[in-house]
Amino acid sequence: MDIRHLRYFVTVGDKGSITRAAEELGMEQPPLSQQIRQLEQKLGVQLFERQTRGVTLTEIGATLMPRARAILELQHQFMLTAEGMARGEVGHIRLGLAGAVPLLPVIPLAIRAFRDIAPDVTLSMEESNTPALCAALHETSTDIAIIRPPVPDPARLSVSHLLDEPTVIALPRGHRLTNEPVIRLDMVADEPLIIFPRELGPGFHDAILSAYQMAGVTPKLGQQAPQIAGTVPLVAAGFGVSVVPRSLCQIHTGGVTFHTISDPAPRATLAVAIRAGQNTPIVSKFVKILRTHCRKWEKLSPEEQFPAAEY
Repeated sequence: MDIRHLRYFVTVGDKGSITRAAEELGMEQPPLSQQIRQLEQKLGVQLFERQTRGVTLTEIGATLMPRARAILELQHQFMLTAEGMARGEVGHIRLGLAGAVPLLPVIPLAIRAFRDIAPDVTLSMEESNTPALCAALHETSTDIAIIRPPVPDPARLSVSHLLDEPTVIALPRGHRLTNEPVIRLDMVADEPLIIFPRELGPGFHDAILSAYQMAGVTPKLGQQAPQIAGTVPLVAAGFGVSVVPRSLCQIHTGGVTFHTISDPAPRATLAVAIRAGQNTPIVSKFVKILRTHCRKWEKLSPEEQFPAAEY
């Protein structure tokens, strides 16, 4: 049965006249009458009582009418959903975020911009480390991941650069260098360096150690933090100092001061990763908005990037 038969049936029922229904449908009256008769023959029932002026539903026709409307509404919703998905405005995105990424102001700004143009997209987020997020992409349990490169097994992923976030050094409050706005890494060479395990973010981990080496010193490794953001509470507890992305200045522990690092200063690089060949409209639209916002954010001054930060 052609879906058009149901549309003809509903329109004739609503108008109570084949002539008026034909006008509504933009067709001639004889072909519409023929289509209604074909539908009745196909179903083996009479849907309308023909009268001198118009038609009325039979008891069977009245029973079938709500079901016909429901089918047409399902078809309408099907088309709307398909068209919305084709535009990247309907669907579900599972977003993975590497450690401390949610604290970077540009990320929630980009998410909000996406939701403004695609309010019907369901967005779920999960924070983890880069290797786990890449594994989730491979397993298709995550659609997009904002990670700290490099990534394990990059052949099956499409990875593109987002931004290079400046870093700061976190000192316990009352430290001898608390009043120094800018600190060289060799000035804290004897301080225990609180750092996260390399497997959680090898790129950022190696960038920190490389910056120490470029400053002509070897860091004294201290307590390991379970994640990047976990370094700040350990600094507050007096376990040592730590080099962290500038966005962590927003963590107010009360026992930490943040200071600009004199060059050579490491950068906390972020990238966006998706599965290779994954070019669905909804994913492409989100990634495009994310990249655009990150490019604009990098051009801002530190005060504009982190208006409430103190370092």
